Amino acid sequence: MRLHAYKIQLKQEIKPDDRPKRVEFATFMLSAIDEDETFLRRICFSDKATFYVNGCVNRHNCRILGTQQPIEIHEYVRGSPEVNVWCGLLYDRVIGPFFFSERTITGVVYLYLLEQYVFPQIETFEQETVSRVIFMQDGAPPYFTCFVTDVLNERFPDAWIGRGGPIPWPLRSPDLSPLDFFPWGYIKNIVYAEKVRNIQHLQKGSHQPLKL
Repeated sequence: MRLHAYKIQLKQEIKPDDRPKRVEFATFMLSAIDEDETFLRRICFSDKATFYVNGCVNRHNCRILGTQQPIEIHEYVRGSPEVNVWCGLLYDRVIGPFFFSERTITGVVYLYLLEQYVFPQIETFEQETVSRVIFMQDGAPPYFTCFVTDVLNERFPDAWIGRGGPIPWPLRSPDLSPLDFFPWGYIKNIVYAEKVRNIQHLQKGSHQPLKL
């Protein structure tokens, strides 16, 4: 008997009700687009990604499209300094990116980011655009705290997508966000085009404008 050695791979657990919830969300989106052709343009998709000084890729924000499975080797350096970056994408404009000085993102830290940086930037848009924005966030625990959802209910009544929101965001579904398919990869290609020297260099490289 020939035996082969297999390496353990970490994968995200999928719950039994995840598939029907994703189908329900996709069906809602298609129906909303049929009723209002501008619906998709009004959604402000948001996400957070982590950049490491050593160039390590955060696998949760990495999607690679290709005809064959890519084979890439990245040296992992334990304890590498990192920067957490938040970014929003609204049709033809970008909100941010904004940096978290904290390594651990809590509900308090996230709410501060929304109120001090994200909401004021959205308010600079044309009044018609502001009144019709649908804010989207994923199901990360800091986003689901009661004071965050209370503020979102006040700022975007019946018009925000997320865990516990009027439009439920399916849990464990990062591949539904367009930020994982273009902006993060685009920014990281620029950031890591040259060897990153330190945190300051990393932040400078991460703050790159997106050409839409």
